[in-house]
Amino acid sequence: MEFRLRTHNCGELREENITNKVVLNGWVAVRRDLGGVIFIDLRDRFGITQVVFDHTYNAEAHNLGKDLRSEFVISVEGTVRKRPEGTENPALPTGYVDVMVEKLTILNRAKTPPFLIEDDIDVDEELRLKYRFLDLRRPAMQRNLLLRHKMYQVTRKFFDENGFVEIETPVLMKSTPEGARDFLVPSRLHKGKFYALPQSPQQYKQILMVAGYDRYFQIVKCFRDEDLRADRQLEFTQIDVEMSFINQDFVFSTFENLMKILFKEVWGKELQTPILRLSYEEAMEKYGSDKPDLRFDLGMKTLNGVFAGTDFRVFKDTIDSGGVITGLVAPACGDYTRNQLDVLTDFMKKQGAGGLIWIRVKEEGLESPTMKFFTDAEKESLVKELGAKPGDLILILSGKKYKTLGLMGNLRLEMSRRLNLVTEETEPKLLWVKDFPLFEWDEETGRYYAMHHPFTSPNPEDVELMDTDPSRVRAQAYDLVLNGNEIAGGSIRIHNSDLQAKMFKTLGFTDEDAKEKFGFLMGAFQYGAPPHGGIAFGFDRLCMIFCGEKSIREVIAFPKTANAISLMDDSPSVVSEDQLKELHLRVRS
Repeated sequence: MEFRLRTHNCGELREENITNKVVLNGWVAVRRDLGGVIFIDLRDRFGITQVVFDHTYNAEAHNLGKDLRSEFVISVEGTVRKRPEGTENPALPTGYVDVMVEKLTILNRAKTPPFLIEDDIDVDEELRLKYRFLDLRRPAMQRNLLLRHKMYQVTRKFFDENGFVEIETPVLMKSTPEGARDFLVPSRLHKGKFYALPQSPQQYKQILMVAGYDRYFQIVKCFRDEDLRADRQLEFTQIDVEMSFINQDFVFSTFENLMKILFKEVWGKELQTPILRLSYEEAMEKYGSDKPDLRFDLGMKTLNGVFAGTDFRVFKDTIDSGGVITGLVAPACGDYTRNQLDVLTDFMKKQGAGGLIWIRVKEEGLESPTMKFFTDAEKESLVKELGAKPGDLILILSGKKYKTLGLMGNLRLEMSRRLNLVTEETEPKLLWVKDFPLFEWDEETGRYYAMHHPFTSPNPEDVELMDTDPSRVRAQAYDLVLNGNEIAGGSIRIHNSDLQAKMFKTLGFTDEDAKEKFGFLMGAFQYGAPPHGGIAFGFDRLCMIFCGEKSIREVIAFPKTANAISLMDDSPSVVSEDQLKELHLRVRS
């Protein structure tokens, strides 16, 4: 089928094009048949142009236009005119002109779509994912993917201008499971052996530092065989970075500059730098989270000092066992009814709390079933410490330190929702969280695990504690947090083979295990490894936030469902016995 190449796209025509002869190609978005005149909204990824089939202008084209339906692919030739007065559409950049059609070529017909190709559709997500090729035509999806494209370009420009080298690392690598499960790829040539898809290029980028490349970056696909959620996929994209001869402050300043540019060029917002830096301990004690949302205040306060000499058994036992008493003030919530407070208490119990202490602040004093257990001095000190005012509501939890702080962090977020403290107009907030624990203890397995990964360097002041009290060792690790979402994480790396061996020993690796899994990296360190560190940005998550979406599936062209299925192409799928045999595999029933 022959057709003329377009002279303009569907978002391009303006009043200066009036009287021009043009050719447009695209999809029929909307059809309005008024009898003698047919109006078509012609759509491509650049926009919409109204084209007009008028039997008095061109009877042949008008007659052909009667067959048009939604999502037909067409080519039209015609003349640009000014829209008649009163028919303009200021909402469209092309809304002051239309095209009088002289020739129509139907390039492809289309079945009736299972949903409308427009924004704000009320359609089950699974139906959208099954017909993703249609969903991707919707303007909202196209805006999201075009913004993603812009993020790619801005990111690459930044790294190129700052002396980074883009280097591709292997997709087929050695399996070194420590954290999430690997995706394994069987080798046809080496019976019984497997590659792994990379969870991260971590070891390769460290090798590149040993090799002297100084500054590396890559926008790379990574894979983790883990359960999915709104901000997580089996395969995801990250901006992966490593640098030599740097420290934490250099990392912070470098990537604050990147965020400043992304905010401006992608989001249209100004970012003031330097941004706030909090230690892990500060973040947990004040916000109950290592990725706190700072778009609203509602700060928490540790109250152990207020109740240091208390006779209240619950608080006394908490303090004696090394736990924490934490509280926050819900402003102007002192009029909560008993039913509202019971609902709030039930919410916390479902989160795992043993209960919730609430205290109404009134002009005449404090009101709560627990007041009989507090002294006047404790009441006075409590109000002063929290800065509570009449009309406020005090909420208190107590128990094991980090569990309790996390629970109060959840309550903090819940109260922000109830009080509508975050709106579309609320300014975004960025911060660095640093000084994470290097290790976390797992009661079930009875061993320590690396909180980030086993290549993270300990704080130099804490190295000796690795032998005596690993729980107190701080890591030179840092996360970048935006609006309560971790968007990047990294660390200064271990570059000394002896310290790396000590790290593996603390994690419970035998020398043989460490050599088997990481021998090539430790061997490279013996040939002159520079001090180095890096970071990785969750590209999908960052894009999700910039687009104002609640799920990363809205910014990925072909995502999986929450059950890890691609509904469009029906993967994962069964393969033939011949394929399995060739790979030396057999599926157990």
